Amino acid sequence: MLRGVLGKTFRLVGYTIQYGCIAHCAFEYVGGVVMCSGPSMEPTIQNSDVVFAENLSRHFYGIQRGDIVIAKSPSDPKSNICKRVIGLEGDKILTNSPSDFFKSHSYVPTGHVWLEGDNLQNSTDSRYYGPIPYGLIRGRIFFKIWPLSDFGFLRDSPNGHRFSDD
Repeated sequence: MLRGVLGKTFRLVGYTIQYGCIAHCAFEYVGGVVMCSGPSMEPTIQNSDVVFAENLSRHFYGIQRGDIVIAKSPSDPKSNICKRVIGLEGDKILTNSPSDFFKSHSYVPTGHVWLEGDNLQNSTDSRYYGPIPYGLIRGRIFFKIWPLSDFGFLRDSPNGHRFSDD
């Protein structure tokens, strides 16, 4: 009887480990559901919106200008940020302070991206902490799940003029 109980227990532990490994690989390499918080991506993504983030693009260097990404915060590695890719490595970015008084140019170094929130007046982004390493990108957001009234693919940036090569 003890042998039967131990056998069932070991099988249960084995299945739990197997399914745990499958779930880990799915969330790490395929994607998952994410809740975004904060006002930095308004009006595209509102506080508490639920989105789907796919992780394949980051593994195959498929991140493009205009994509919305989830990345590890360069100032707090325990938290994630949700921002739009404005520039890729080698791009010349027109940077301006939030007050719009001082304008200058920055170049995105190799292996980095320039991220900004859609709500430029209320976003802490690359304008503050500079370009971030590509390795901090966790996934690309492309689909909104909740609220149901906004269900579907995400719209383009309200700041589309930021992508020009001027």
